[in-house]
Amino acid sequence: MTDSREQAFSSFVGSYRPNTVLDGRVVQVVPFGAFVEVAEGVVGLLFDEQPAEGSAVRVRIVQTDLDRLRMSLALA
Repeated sequence: MTDSREQAFSSFVGSYRPNTVLDGRVVQVVPFGAFVEVAEGVVGLLFDEQPAEGSAVRVRIVQTDLDRLRMSLALA
């Protein structure tokens, strides 16, 4: 059975394609970028950018990987 994170990600990927622009919120900043929540329970990596944690950002989906539950983002 799939967990809720996998279900949320799978549903999101079914609705949003690469190059889609979305508003998100930075949930964690790490040395290599920032994790941005773009939908309830759906987080992607904004690589090589470090906006403040909690800040609102506009991002573009670069790539999704359903098997690994990963999404690459870029600033829009």
